[in-house]
Amino acid sequence: MIKSYKPVTPGMRSKKTLVRNTTTGNVSRPEKSLTRTLKSAPGRSNGRISIRHREGGNKKFYRVIDFARNKRDIPAKVATIEYDPNRGPSIALLHYTDGEKRYILAPEGLEVGMSLMSGDAVELKVGNALPLSKIPLGTAIHNIELNPGQGGTMARGAGNSAMMLAKEGAYVNIKLPSGEVKKFLGTCYATVGVLSNMDLRNTRLGKAGIQRHLGNRPHVRGVAMANPSDHPHAGSYRDNGIGMPAPKSPWGWTTRGRKTRHRKNTNVYLVKDRRIK
Repeated sequence: MIKSYKPVTPGMRSKKTLVRNTTTGNVSRPEKSLTRTLKSAPGRSNGRISIRHREGGNKKFYRVIDFARNKRDIPAKVATIEYDPNRGPSIALLHYTDGEKRYILAPEGLEVGMSLMSGDAVELKVGNALPLSKIPLGTAIHNIELNPGQGGTMARGAGNSAMMLAKEGAYVNIKLPSGEVKKFLGTCYATVGVLSNMDLRNTRLGKAGIQRHLGNRPHVRGVAMANPSDHPHAGSYRDNGIGMPAPKSPWGWTTRGRKTRHRKNTNVYLVKDRRIK
């Protein structure tokens, strides 16, 4: 649900925030054994800027997420559903029967007190992790492994999910959130359900100061710069177009539409490219 504010200040006039369904109970802090400090500066490599327009932002701790779901056939109880400042969806704290605790991505419909499990023959319900070959067609899934045992890497954003389309021998065809249809090995694991916080894309920060707290620095368009030495689009091009057939980066690389897939050997797993409408 999206919350609007009474415009007491200019920054609150257009501000819209997400009302998160987090139930931490009596816990006000994350599980200490599953948190790590974030010491490195974002966008830097050995102190040099490698990604522009990034900064540290507000101080926060990293929550260690179990993307692999490799604790097989051991029941776990959902203890809390918490906010994670490092990602869009909420996270759920699982208490396993052997005493171990782990965080997972929380899908829609997950509630405190529910029992979850990961394995080859577990029940098909929200939050359980199964091999792709054991999931029926048409099921919404997330946190999908590219390689068996690697841990989930696909469909992990807020409100995202992928769709099971077909099974062909050892492979499964899955439609990803980008619209791309890709082949995955049936032995790869995925979690059932749609990830939480679907309305996160409808939020509005309201002012630039919140962007700075999130770690984003100001960005200047190339055509707004004065000298061509600063950017290929700079100088007199601001009035009569950029003067080149394709947009360029500050270093002269072709951007906006240039294909960036370097691993050509993975094209055999593509059923439908996301660029083909």
